Amino acid sequence: MDWQEAAAYLWPIGIALAIGITGWWLLMLLTRRLKGRDYRRARIARVISRPLAFALPMLVLIPALEATPLDGRWLDQSLRLLHIGLTACVIWLLVRAVAAGEQAILRDNPMEVADNLEARRIQTQTRVLSRVLMGAIILVGASMVLLTFPMVRQIGTALLASAGIIGLVAGIAAKPVFGNLIAGLQIALTQPIRLDDVVIVEGEWGRVEEIGSSYVVVRIWDERRMVVPLTWFIENPFQNWTRRSADLLGTAFLWLDYRAPIVAIRAELERICKG
Repeated sequence: MDWQEAAAYLWPIGIALAIGITGWWLLMLLTRRLKGRDYRRARIARVISRPLAFALPMLVLIPALEATPLDGRWLDQSLRLLHIGLTACVIWLLVRAVAAGEQAILRDNPMEVADNLEARRIQTQTRVLSRVLMGAIILVGASMVLLTFPMVRQIGTALLASAGIIGLVAGIAAKPVFGNLIAGLQIALTQPIRLDDVVIVEGEWGRVEEIGSSYVVVRIWDERRMVVPLTWFIENPFQNWTRRSADLLGTAFLWLDYRAPIVAIRAELERICKG
């Protein structure tokens, strides 16, 4: 390979890399300049900067590779890798955007207030729906990446020919997964439970500490953790003491002597309750 032939490969790729690295540097500079000045714009820049920093060089490399004298097979393989990288960057960007939106909503609706019923409702919906959305984004992105390979497309065509049997087997195998997914959507929309709800599950009193994509963690009064599948809350009865309000009602018994000063005790109780 002489210098002219090498230059035909190196010049387009070098220029593309220089443009991509310059774009990456400008994005990083913009993120640093916005930090501490405009909080909202800084968060947006931080979310998009890293995926775009990786995507820009690959985006510029695509026309650069097409301008080189690469033969068809090597060019196709290189372009396929770049398209896979771009798809991964898009998936990364979308997942980061969903996560950032979730954090913003959770931050604007704290549960550390006296009456946190509305905040718990919003946080429950946000957490469950964001996890479902992230899973859907990753699933669709992975499918798009796999479909770039001809062998996978051929397998998909063969599977479509026997879709009845394969669908039945896959449905039986994936029943727990889809059951939990549907249960998560039901809980997010109808909200029989929310984060920080006081519930009685299997005779255990506790608070809902975490609602995941397939399970619920209940913090029991003695600091144990009960992990319950999401489908359990759809299929079984349970008690929710804070369904309508964050207030808890209970009964307190004072075993006193008949000569106890009731008026003074009542006054002290009122003072404690008001405090």
